Amino acid sequence: MNTFPVLLGALCVYALGYRYYSAFIAAKALALDDRRITPAHLYADGHNYVASPRWVLFGHHFAAIAGAGPLVGPTLAAQFGFAPGFLWILVGAVLAGCVQDFTVLVASVRHRGRSLAEVARTEISPFAGLVAMIAVLFILLVTLAGLGIVVVNALSNSPWGVFTIGMTIPIAVIMGLWMFKSHAGKITVTGPSIFGVVCLVGGVIAGHWVAQSGAASALTFTPHEITILIAIYGLVASVLPVWLVLEPRDYLSTYVKLGTIAVLVVGVFVVHPNIKFPNVTQFIHGGGPIIKGPLFPFLFVTIACGAISGFHSLVASGTTPKMLDKESDARFIGYGAMVAESLVGVLALIAACSLYPGDYFAINTPPQVFAHLGLSTVNLDMFSREVGEKLAGRTGGAVSLAVGMAQIFRGLPGMDRLMGYWYHYAIMFEALFILTTVDTGTRVARYVLQELMGKVHKPFGNTAWLPGNLITSFFVVLAWGYLIYTGSISTIWPLFGTGNQLLATIALAVTTTFLINMGKHKYAWITAVPMCLVGGITLTAGVLSIKNIFWPLTSKPGQVFTGYLDSVLMAIFIVGVIVVVFEAVRRWIKVLNGAPAPQEAFGPPLTAAGDVKMGCC
Repeated sequence: MNTFPVLLGALCVYALGYRYYSAFIAAKALALDDRRITPAHLYADGHNYVASPRWVLFGHHFAAIAGAGPLVGPTLAAQFGFAPGFLWILVGAVLAGCVQDFTVLVASVRHRGRSLAEVARTEISPFAGLVAMIAVLFILLVTLAGLGIVVVNALSNSPWGVFTIGMTIPIAVIMGLWMFKSHAGKITVTGPSIFGVVCLVGGVIAGHWVAQSGAASALTFTPHEITILIAIYGLVASVLPVWLVLEPRDYLSTYVKLGTIAVLVVGVFVVHPNIKFPNVTQFIHGGGPIIKGPLFPFLFVTIACGAISGFHSLVASGTTPKMLDKESDARFIGYGAMVAESLVGVLALIAACSLYPGDYFAINTPPQVFAHLGLSTVNLDMFSREVGEKLAGRTGGAVSLAVGMAQIFRGLPGMDRLMGYWYHYAIMFEALFILTTVDTGTRVARYVLQELMGKVHKPFGNTAWLPGNLITSFFVVLAWGYLIYTGSISTIWPLFGTGNQLLATIALAVTTTFLINMGKHKYAWITAVPMCLVGGITLTAGVLSIKNIFWPLTSKPGQVFTGYLDSVLMAIFIVGVIVVVFEAVRRWIKVLNGAPAPQEAFGPPLTAAGDVKMGCC
C-alpha cells in the first residue's frame, strides 16, 4: 500500500475537523467570549498564573500532552495491522480526543484554572469531586510511569541520546531567563527561539562526537540509573517556576516536534514508503507477542494518546488554563494541539508499518519470543551496523519507531549515508516528547495531591507554599519512579493505556455535566457520545486486563507483588469511573428536572456593556 493517499486523506480530515467542527463547538456549545477575564490575568502571580502568547502556550500545551502515547501506542498496535490503528487514530481524535481537550480547557478556565477534580466537585457533587481526585491521582501516577519507562528503554546504554537530552535543560534555562526576564514586563520570543534551535541542533551533532570519545562511558547508564536521573529531573522541574524550565523547554521542544513532523510529512510524500504490514494480522484475535489480548478492546487502550487521552484533561485543567491569555485561544490550543498530536500518531504508525514485519517483531520482542514466531529479519543487521547499536530485542516501541523514521529520512535526496544521525535524532525527538510530558505531568500531579492534602492541612492547598511543593512533588516522583524501577513495558503499558482511557471517561462525564449545567442540553451529545463509547470499551479492557494479564502474575515467582499491585490499581480505576459517571447522571437528571445549576458553569458573567463582574468568580 502506498502511503501518499493515506496521509493526504488524513490531513484533509484534520483540516475539515478543525475548520468546521471545532468552530461549531466554540460558537454554539461553549460560547467563547474574549470579554471574560481569564485566570492568567485575574490571578497573575508570575509563578503559575502567567498570561502567555498563543503560540508560546500552544508550544507548551502540545509539548505537555504529546508524550510517549502518540509515538509508542501506534507502534505497538501495528501488531494488529495498519488499518485498525489508522482508523481509530483519525476518527477518535476528531470526534473524541480533540473535543475532550477543548471542552476541559474551557471548563477549567471558567473555574479559575482549577483541576479536573475541582471542576467535578463544583459541577457534579463534592463526593464525585473527591472520588475523581483520588482516581485522577492514581491514574496520573501510572500514566507517568507508562510514559517514563519508554524513555528509560530508549536512553539506557545510549551516551549520544543522554548527552543530547541533557543539553536541553541548560538551553531551556537560558531561554527562560531571556524570554521572561531580560525585558521587564515584555516577553521576548524571536531571539531565544533562534538560540534554542541552533543549540539543540548542535547538541545532536555534538552527541555523535561525545559517543565516540572517552566521555561516552560517563554518559552510559543502565535502565535503573536512567530512572533515577529522570526522577530527579521531574522533582526539580515540578518545583521551579513555570517560566524558568517548563515553558521554555516545552516551547523549544515544540520546534523540534513540529519541525520533525513537517519533515516526516514531506518525507512520506517524497519517498512514498510502502506499508509492508497487512491491513490486519493474525493477532487480531489475541495471542500476539507484544499485546496479549485481542484487537477489541485492546487496540483502543494501546493507542491512547493520538486518538483520545485522559492525561490531556489534566494538562488542560492544570498548567494551560492558568496561562491562557483570552478565551478564543482555547480553540487553537485545545482542539488544535490534539489535531497535531493525532497527526504524530498517524506518522508513527506509517513509520512502524514501513518496516518488514520480521524486523519489527525482532526489535519489539525478546529474542527467545521472536524465535517462535516463524519470521525472518530482512534489514535489521544492516540497520544495526549503520546506527552503531544492537537493535534486536529493544522492546517498548521507541527503537523500532526511530528505525522506521530514520528509514524514511534517509530516502530524502542526499540523506542516504546519514542513517545513524537520523536514528539518534529520532531517539532525541521521542525522548523530548516524553520528558516534556513527564515534567508537566509531575507538576499536575503535585497540584492534585496538594488539593487533596489541603483538605487535611490547609497550607498544602496553597501552590505557592514551598514546603508543600517539595513534599508533594517528592511523593509523586517516588510513586511513578518506583513503578518504572520495578516494572516492564508489558506490565506498565496495559495499566497506563486502560487507566488513561478511563480518565478520559471521567473527563467527558465532567464536561457533559458542564454543558448541561450551562443550559446547553442540546449540545451535550458532543461529549456524551464519546463518553459512552470510550467508557464501555475501556471498562471491558480493564476487567480483561485484571483477568488475563495482571492476576496471573500473582502465581509467578518474583512478580507476585506486581500482580497484586496492578490488579488493585486497575480495580480502583474502574470503581472510581463508575462512581463519577453515576453521580454525573444523577446531576443531569436533577438539572433537566429544574434544579439550579452552579453559577461557575458560566464563568465570570458579563454585564450589558460587556464588562466582567469581577466579584463573582
